[in-house]
Amino acid sequence: MAVVSFNSHRQDNQAVYVLHTYPFKETSLVVELFTHGFGRVATTAKGARRPRSAMRGMLQSFQPLIATWSGKLELKTLHSLEWGSGLLLLKGEALMCGFYLNELLLRLLPREDAHGTLFEYYSLTLKMLAISQDLATTLRRFELKLLQELGYAIPLQNDVNDIPILAEPTYRYEAEYGAVSLNSAINRAAINDAISGIQLAGKTLIDMANDDYTHAQTQQQSKLLMRYLLAHYLGDKPLHTRQLLIDLQGL
Repeated sequence: MAVVSFNSHRQDNQAVYVLHTYPFKETSLVVELFTHGFGRVATTAKGARRPRSAMRGMLQSFQPLIATWSGKLELKTLHSLEWGSGLLLLKGEALMCGFYLNELLLRLLPREDAHGTLFEYYSLTLKMLAISQDLATTLRRFELKLLQELGYAIPLQNDVNDIPILAEPTYRYEAEYGAVSLNSAINRAAINDAISGIQLAGKTLIDMANDDYTHAQTQQQSKLLMRYLLAHYLGDKPLHTRQLLIDLQGL
């Protein structure tokens, strides 16, 4: 009979970001990590609340880190952290946007479900937040990428009948289905009689498919669309940071 070594559950020198921490027992912390190779991983940092803990000062969000952890259960043991390449500074509204990204990942990303492409895009988005003046567009791009990478169908080029979306007509976008032309009774019937989506111009969907957020109408309608879709997939519990961003500048 084969003996499974504890070390077979050890992961060394993995690229990670800290999403969230909270107290655990008297002196420890639970640390939610977003990792390149293993998705979202929950770990315990033993003694990290002690003033002299070597790990305490490194448990900072938005900084690229190198972590080692082990464990068979859902809650792993975090053994070490090292600084990754290039420290990042988010300030003001950009900092709030970063916390918003983290809350989205905590709510939508399943534990231990690897999403390497999303990890790389998250890293790029943090860098964009640090230097970009157009925070709203940076958020829209990440929101869309997140839902797409998690496997949610967000069709932007064809309507529910697989007809190419045109710029001029008005559509109603339905979560789980896509765009329904308001000019077509057939399209409306393709879903059901209880239309509950969000109305927007075909140009907005085309622009989003082309990653073009320069038009004012696209900026406004894409924000409403992503807010609607995220609310659908998040369920009844609202995002705390989402409301803070709305209160700030409607981001």
